[in-house]
Amino acid sequence: MRTFSLLCLTVSLSVANAAEPDRFADVTIKSNPVGGSVYMLTGAGGNMAVSIGKDGTLLVDDEFAPLAQRIQAAIDSLGGSAPKLVLNTHFHADHVGGNAIFGKGGVIIANDQVRYRMRNDAALARTALPIVTYTDRIRVQFNDDEIDVIHLPAGHTDGDAIVWFRNANVLHTGDLFFNGTFPFIDIENGGSIDGYVADVGEILEMIPADTRIIPGHGPLANVVELGEFHDMLKSTVSNIEARLANGESVDSIVTNGLGPEWARFASGFVNEERWIRMVQAGKQQAPAGGGTRRP
Repeated sequence: MRTFSLLCLTVSLSVANAAEPDRFADVTIKSNPVGGSVYMLTGAGGNMAVSIGKDGTLLVDDEFAPLAQRIQAAIDSLGGSAPKLVLNTHFHADHVGGNAIFGKGGVIIANDQVRYRMRNDAALARTALPIVTYTDRIRVQFNDDEIDVIHLPAGHTDGDAIVWFRNANVLHTGDLFFNGTFPFIDIENGGSIDGYVADVGEILEMIPADTRIIPGHGPLANVVELGEFHDMLKSTVSNIEARLANGESVDSIVTNGLGPEWARFASGFVNEERWIRMVQAGKQQAPAGGGTRRP
């Protein structure tokens, strides 16, 4: 009887698992040459960058774990190999989900705060954790490029980094840039509304006008599009802040909206209402530069 019960349980679990849809079943990893040895890879999470050359393969972010084999296949098709180096722009699962697989054979590099937050997740394998960390910036010499990995203060999270392939003139912004949409700012993990706006402004001051930009989400971009994103941030945040200061409720701001000029940014993960409420909530939190720091 016990054997029969176990058999029934096994069958039931198998049926349940078979009935659960695979969210990644139809995902294809696509590649797009950007500049020098750098390609942009897209799939189901945050955008990736890969550099392939005589030193081997370097990967920036790695989406979700179930896509790791497809990511590697895309790299193979470009003439690459298993990544020697993996650079994480921050700790969110849609950017570091493949760490556990790629970390078995490659070195993962990230800001101190990324390791701090990831090591508190008991579900993560040890191979998922960055083993080289830095506080402010680190330079990687790879495939005839000088790659600057630069930490920016509390913006999307408290561990954000941009990856600048200086010789190729390609920048991966991580989630400090959602091309064409309102961004998500993780206030609970050290993100800051004002810090986010300031970080984007700093990036614009830092890079040449002809830099090609791989955003955290959205299509390949240029400096003009990053500037438009920054203009949207400054204008909408100022709008919301002024109206709240004048006594308008957040519900009223949601009802009346931010104006038709920003409607096109509402088509992504964060719609206009969520952006308004996110800004309002963020303004009630600690000022830019706050967030939990590692011990």
